[in-house]
Amino acid sequence: MAFQQKLHQQQKQVQKLVMTQQLQQSIQILQYNADGLQHFLQQKSLENPLLTVHQVHGQANLGGSQRRVDNFMNAIPDTTQSLFEYLLEQVHLTMRDTPLRDLVLFLLEYVDLNGYLRISDDNIQQKTGAPKLQILDAVTLLQQLDPPGVGARNLQESLMLQTENDDAAPNLAYIILEDDFMDFVERRWQKLATKYQVKVTDIQHILDYVQTLSPRPGAAFNQVQNNFVRPELIVQRQGDRLVLDLAQDSQPRVTFQKRYFDRMLKTNDQEVTDYMKEKKREFDWLQKSVLQRGQTILRVGQEIIERQHDFFFDTKRPLKPLLLRDVAAKLGVHESTISRTVNGKFLQADFGVFELKHFFTNAIGNEQIASAANVKQQLQNLIDQENKAKPLSDQRLVKLLAEKGITISRRTVAKYRLSLGIQSSSRRKRFD
Repeated sequence: MAFQQKLHQQQKQVQKLVMTQQLQQSIQILQYNADGLQHFLQQKSLENPLLTVHQVHGQANLGGSQRRVDNFMNAIPDTTQSLFEYLLEQVHLTMRDTPLRDLVLFLLEYVDLNGYLRISDDNIQQKTGAPKLQILDAVTLLQQLDPPGVGARNLQESLMLQTENDDAAPNLAYIILEDDFMDFVERRWQKLATKYQVKVTDIQHILDYVQTLSPRPGAAFNQVQNNFVRPELIVQRQGDRLVLDLAQDSQPRVTFQKRYFDRMLKTNDQEVTDYMKEKKREFDWLQKSVLQRGQTILRVGQEIIERQHDFFFDTKRPLKPLLLRDVAAKLGVHESTISRTVNGKFLQADFGVFELKHFFTNAIGNEQIASAANVKQQLQNLIDQENKAKPLSDQRLVKLLAEKGITISRRTVAKYRLSLGIQSSSRRKRFD
């Protein structure tokens, strides 16, 4: 059979969105918060000799008076110390240079970010060859370091170490944690009260104390310290009106080096001339994109304050249902544009600073006008006012919310309760 290869020409029209580099950077510029935008422009200024970036650290006009939004130098965070560094410092300051200290230093390598020791005695012996008694001594020395609870193998041991280190701990707390931990966790309090010949309220008070202890004693040393929040928008109340402005401290200003540009154009080198013209076009695009970013944030902020007007005047801070697509439709842009605009951007009012995402909430039910945030507030109020000896069940909460005109399922109540950090009714019950 002869093989035949046939070639054909066919014209086909295809419509595609080409993500040019400028389009990608325009999306980035909108997505950046104030500090991210500043860093991006500083990087661009290193590549473009015609671009100079200025950051305004002045004062914003609030209510007709000059008031400092933030002090940049005072907002620089202090250098934090890691848990490992803190423990290492204690070892060198409190222990002599002995083989036992070397073993403690070895153990530090296996203390995780939460302060727990993540290596067994058998593995320690296998890796170091140290006798079991010396390992016990080294673990004991580690567990005597600050913060209390560090070096524990599990939660029970950590709570015991913290209790042992606290002179104000209830008398039976350590013993119950050591001998009856599961009964205590499972809230078999009547059994414990009978065993130790005390009242159930005494066990309740021990629980209150244990809840003040840290389940992660080392976590505080490893939290990423938040930098200051620089609001992009400032809203002011003027009578029953709201006035919204861009915060000048959050808007980087770019200037064009015209003298340098003109001087370079006078050279006879065509490559230099072409390079300068290219950098001039880049500057024009950056300047336009920065201005457009600010106007987009302002337009979105204006829609937010118009929809959430009551939030700024009612001390209960109610929020109406508002979705990203609602604002996108109103402004005639894509929903992803609104998402990029509100993410990481903040609005400053005279009673606090709020991320723009805070003002977007889902409606509850098809005909329900209450937002999820309002339902959670109602739920919190009901639980705050309940009889702690007879806490409200989720089903009872459903009925009470229905009486307020809020119809949601028991599963939704449970979900909102958990999101608020509220335990079930059986675990909220108190005996005092």
